[in-house]
Amino acid sequence: QVQLVESGGGLVQSGGSLRLSCAASGFRFSINVMGWYRQVPGKQRELVASITTGGSANYVDSMKGRFTISRDNAKNTVYLQMNSLKPEDTAVYYCNAQSGKVVYWGQGTPVTVSS
Repeated sequence: QVQLVESGGGLVQSGGSLRLSCAASGFRFSINVMGWYRQVPGKQRELVASITTGGSANYVDSMKGRFTISRDNAKNTVYLQMNSLKPEDTAVYYCNAQSGKVVYWGQGTPVTVSS
């Protein structure tokens, strides 16, 4: 059974940092791209960052310089280091993994940044 389990979310003050983790398990085939998305109630889920098996990372412009995505292929785990957090970063953060033509999602971890 495929699982993506996120952890590391929580409440942090503006300017603070959090590190999200997402552990993938149960995949029959290799995972290609892993990524982080976020969603605010009433809005569409949006890409934060993604990373390929080879370590090539892609960021949304507004996250560049503040967020860093990394990946441990041996552990099938992707991380998101978030620094200089702002109240507008408050959202539920979802892990995403693509294996072949199938996309899988985690259950989400909430991040709240207080001003």
